[in-house]
Amino acid sequence: MRFAKGHGTGNDFLILPDPDGATAPSPALVARLCDRHAGLGADGILRAVRMRSAGAAVPPGAAGPAGPAGAAGEAEWFMDYRNADGSVAEMCGNGVRVFARYLLDHGLAEGPELALATRAGLRVVRAEPGGEFTVDMGAPVVGGPGTAMIGSQAYDGLAVSLGNPHLACVVDRPVAEFDLTAAPAVDHGQFPDGVNVEVVRLLGERRLEMRVHERGSGETLSCGTGAVAAAVAAAATVAARAVGAPPSDADGASNGQAHRSDGNGPARRVGTWTVEVPGGTLTVTLTPESSLLTGPAVILAEGEFDDAWLAEQTLAAATPDRPADPAGYPAGSAPPGPPPGPALP
Repeated sequence: MRFAKGHGTGNDFLILPDPDGATAPSPALVARLCDRHAGLGADGILRAVRMRSAGAAVPPGAAGPAGPAGAAGEAEWFMDYRNADGSVAEMCGNGVRVFARYLLDHGLAEGPELALATRAGLRVVRAEPGGEFTVDMGAPVVGGPGTAMIGSQAYDGLAVSLGNPHLACVVDRPVAEFDLTAAPAVDHGQFPDGVNVEVVRLLGERRLEMRVHERGSGETLSCGTGAVAAAVAAAATVAARAVGAPPSDADGASNGQAHRSDGNGPARRVGTWTVEVPGGTLTVTLTPESSLLTGPAVILAEGEFDDAWLAEQTLAAATPDRPADPAGYPAGSAPPGPPPGPALP
C-alpha cells in the first residue's frame, strides 16, 4: 500500500491512494497508522477514492451542492477522511487542500480548480498562483450559544457548523495559556456527535489567534474548519459589542442562520480575517453566500508500507469473526463515531 505524508499549517495527514476502493482501512488500522510512535503519525487519514468505486463509503449527499453554483455533480474523487482515532469525520478544511494538492501533483485531476466530494457535501478547491490553495467551504451555519469547560473554568462559545460541529469560544487572554490536552467538557445534548472546541482571541482589525481540540484527534496545530468557525465567532463578537448584545444574539445568529443575510446586521460579518494558529497562518474570507479558506498545502514524503508490517497490523486490527466490509467497518456495524468526552456537570 502506497502513502504520502502532507500537512496544512502543521495539521498533518497520511494520504492513502485507493482509486478502486479496494483497501479501506479499519478504524483500528487507521489509529495504528496515525500513532506517532508505532505508526507513521498523523492527525488523520485522507483516503483518495474515485466516486465510481467508493460505494458504501459515500453517504447520501456527499457530492451534493456546495460551493459555486453549477459545481454539483462534477466530483471525480471522494475524500474519505478519518480522525486519528479511526472515527469518521464529515470534513477537514486543511485536509481537503492537501488532498487537492496530491491529486494535482500526480496528474489525477485537472486544475487549477477541482470539485471534491466529502461527507459534508461538494467542496471546490482552487490552486492559487502563489502556491496556496483556496477552498469554498460553504455557508457557515450558526447554532447559537454553548459552553465549554476547560480545566475548572466555563467559557461561553458560539456553535458553528461547517458540515462538522464546532464550539468557538472567544476569550480575553492569550490562547497559549489554555490547556487543551484533555477534551473540554460540553453539553452532549447539544453536541451528540462530539464537537471541535476552539479558543479564540481577537488581536486587532479582522485578526485573531486560535487553538483547537479536535474530536477524535486531540489538540492539533491547526484546524481549517475551526479557523472558519473562529472567524465567524470573532465577527459575531465584534458585531455584538457594537450593539451591546451577546454574540449569539447579534444579527440573528441564535436562530440557526448562516452568517449571510440582507440588511445591516449580518453584513457586518462579511470580510477577510487573518487566523494565526500554532502551525502557521490561514486566511478566512466570509462572503454574503459562503466562506473561503486559504492556506498552504505541503506534500513532504511518499513511500510504501512494508508488506509484512501492514499484514501484521491488519491482522491485529481485524475482529476474528466479523471481517471488515468495503466501507472499512466491521460487518453489520455502524460507522464509528468520536468518543463523547466529558460532559458538563
